[in-house]
Amino acid sequence: MAATSFKTLLQSDVQSARTFLHEAVPVTGTILSGTYGVFPADTNVKNYTHGMFQSLYDYPYLSSSANHILDLTIGMSPQSALSSSVNMVQRNAKNDVYNEMAQILAGYSPTGSINRLDVSGNFAGSTESSKIDDMYLISFARLLTKDEIQKQVNGFQMQVGTGTAYATPYSTTLKIYDKDGTNCKVNSPSGQYNILYASASSISDRPCGLLFYQAGIAAITASVFTSDFLSAGNCVMDSAGLIAPEMFVSGAISGSADALRRRVQNISFNNTTELNSTIYFCRANANEFNYSSNPTYLTGSKIRVTDGLPQNEQISQTVSYVTTVGLYSSANELLAVGKLSEPLKKNPEDEFTLRVRLDY
Repeated sequence: MAATSFKTLLQSDVQSARTFLHEAVPVTGTILSGTYGVFPADTNVKNYTHGMFQSLYDYPYLSSSANHILDLTIGMSPQSALSSSVNMVQRNAKNDVYNEMAQILAGYSPTGSINRLDVSGNFAGSTESSKIDDMYLISFARLLTKDEIQKQVNGFQMQVGTGTAYATPYSTTLKIYDKDGTNCKVNSPSGQYNILYASASSISDRPCGLLFYQAGIAAITASVFTSDFLSAGNCVMDSAGLIAPEMFVSGAISGSADALRRRVQNISFNNTTELNSTIYFCRANANEFNYSSNPTYLTGSKIRVTDGLPQNEQISQTVSYVTTVGLYSSANELLAVGKLSEPLKKNPEDEFTLRVRLDY
């Protein structure tokens, strides 16, 4: 029998599959402030000379084992009431952060102007009360989000302290969460997103921000720390006694980022890894692959590989041992190799289907 080395795969022998893997991601408040150093001089927080944002790591950032986990910054729309303040610090930087993120997340209007972020999800809307003009931005690293933040009801949760006194930020808390889950919106250039809601004893699911799943970005209005949201009044955000709007005006971006870090109790969500697979069913019928073209298969023009029976009981059928499956291109170029855990005996009495899976 002639050696059979190649077999063409039919269309029915090739199948595609998609699998979604999820991991729980907890970001504790102690990582954001307190674990590595004395706030605000935490050694896992890196501030840059450009002053546009600060980066957080899971270890001191100068350590070789540190992993970047997220960036914090604030943005202020040029149309914000605060933006025209006379004593504005880093006005251009705060406006630039807002405009850059709005371009990426909300896109442009038909007239070519940048859409403002909107808690209604209607970026082209004209309702001023729903616009997010002064916002905290949390950009999660790809290390945490993988391909995207998982879309699920209550999937993203962020607990923040809303105690009005600076010394006791967690005397009361507010939950910011993804209420709608899979019922997401798709009118963003950055992909799918949803509205974030604030919930507390005095607040019943009030829109307070946006969560962009593929971009891994949460935009939260600065109003969540003011009397606009809180019946107890404005939160004092720094040791100088400033509230959030005042810090947005007279403080640096890094100062507002520090103030947010100090009031985040925890953040939790699941990430998503999309695993695409192609599955090849390599079928060896009864009369196929029972012989080998390997030169060691013969010795003195006689077959060395036998069926394992004593010499006087051997039958004339050929026997092979399958150890490897190779996938070739139409030009017979080897593209992938699959190894069996142990040799598989093949003779005319047996038929096999070997399942080869390529993940990418």
